[in-house]
Amino acid sequence: MRFSDKITSTAALIEQSLSDYLTGTRGPVAPPEQLAGAMRYAALGGGKRLRPVLLIECAALFGVRAENALDAATALECVHCYSLVHDDLPAMDDDALRRGQATVHLAYDEATAILAGDGLLTIAFEILATPQTHSDAAVRGELILGLARAAGWAGMAGGQSLDLEAEGKTLRVEEIRRLQALKTGALIQYACVAGAILGRADGDDWSALETYGRVLGQAFQLADDLLDVTGDAGKLGKKTGKDDDAGKATLIAALGLDEAKAELERLEGEAVASLERFGSRAEILRGAARFVSRREH
Repeated sequence: MRFSDKITSTAALIEQSLSDYLTGTRGPVAPPEQLAGAMRYAALGGGKRLRPVLLIECAALFGVRAENALDAATALECVHCYSLVHDDLPAMDDDALRRGQATVHLAYDEATAILAGDGLLTIAFEILATPQTHSDAAVRGELILGLARAAGWAGMAGGQSLDLEAEGKTLRVEEIRRLQALKTGALIQYACVAGAILGRADGDDWSALETYGRVLGQAFQLADDLLDVTGDAGKLGKKTGKDDDAGKATLIAALGLDEAKAELERLEGEAVASLERFGSRAEILRGAARFVSRREH
């Protein structure tokens, strides 16, 4: 199966799982409808679902069926959707469009958007803590600890802080790489490591997926930055040229457009090479590396 087919079919599973959780049918109490509606608006009906697909495919390397990785993948996507809601806020990136529709703070209001992000973040840990995610409490604990680190001050939140601090400044290449490894890379790397946790991978297999996730995260952010410069706003479903307008620190600004494109090609090759030990079982993940580096939206 091609990666494009796999991401489409798996995205449908994630969409249904998110819908089940965010309608309150899988929780102990019904949530307030205004908040639940904003959370559904933020999480449903769009997005590539790359991170949960990576988690499910990495777990599949070790014989874990998709349905047995689905709850962990759903939790991860909730954290990703929360981060988008908060990134779009006026105090952050102040965006009006996300996935071709009004951002949550405009569709609802700023206070509801903040609470919707909070709700998505916390329901992720509720999902991971439940026995249906995995029967072994130690595995659930590893998943929770890993996601907390990837999403928190040593991961995504810390990267967003560095990104805001860097606006209008000239950073060294290594500083930009660190910022992006936290802001974008940490959650993508977690997706791959979570698959290893579910599959109870050994040290070498774990390390290979950790490397794959780290490199893929770098490639994803670089591709995103290139799309902001060269992409079509209609296809992207959001405004382009934002990084330059906001004075964001990017590798394109540091390296130049041609060198950035060469770097992206190198990262794709490194990601593919990191999967060599898995042979043909990792073909979908190799396709993911090509998808990330060559995407147009």
